[in-house]
Amino acid sequence: MNQKQRLEIFDRLATAIPDPTTELNYSSAFELLIAVVLSAQATDKGVNKATAKLFSVANTPSDILALGEAGLKEHIKTIGLFNSKAAHIITLCQQLLDKHNGQVPQTREELEGLAGVGRKTANVILNTAFGQHTIAVDTHIFRVANRTGLAPGKNVREVERKLEKCVPKKHIKDAHHLLILHGRYTCIARKPRCSSCVIEDLCEYQFKTGYQDEGTERKAKPLS
Repeated sequence: MNQKQRLEIFDRLATAIPDPTTELNYSSAFELLIAVVLSAQATDKGVNKATAKLFSVANTPSDILALGEAGLKEHIKTIGLFNSKAAHIITLCQQLLDKHNGQVPQTREELEGLAGVGRKTANVILNTAFGQHTIAVDTHIFRVANRTGLAPGKNVREVERKLEKCVPKKHIKDAHHLLILHGRYTCIARKPRCSSCVIEDLCEYQFKTGYQDEGTERKAKPLS
């Protein structure tokens, strides 16, 4: 795949997905950080349901510490791995107060120093909360990058490095969410909706399908 084809892919995705952003609900960098930590091995829908109640009573590090670990668990117990996530979040909130004046840091190194925050989470925060040109490679992006031939790699770091090099500059800020949403609603894992895919003719996937479920198709639709 050459750079002209990559530009066309992102141009089409940007047209099909005019508002590429996270589907996690948040109103501050701190709320986003908590939501992303909770989203590991959980759905955005499930996280949003839990945080709607949590953030209504505690949406700052001090507020969450006041709940205590047991109180926090009561709000997030519907989310997978809630016990370990609660422990991480309590530690994270204390770290924010002790080291960052209660504010979410804006560097990868500082973010990765927080409990429960790895490279992928840090990249999400840097991109979504602070507008930095980072790409967090989750399962959707890893699948799309390899399946389409856009930026194939054996692991997430290899895919991330290739995307950083090959994503056209005009799309680098939104590339993260364009690829996630395309993977979530069109280039899905088991039966990709190739017949409704706006980049089907540019995609190098060898096993394209004609499957389309109109009931769940949402973000990427054929261009008119």
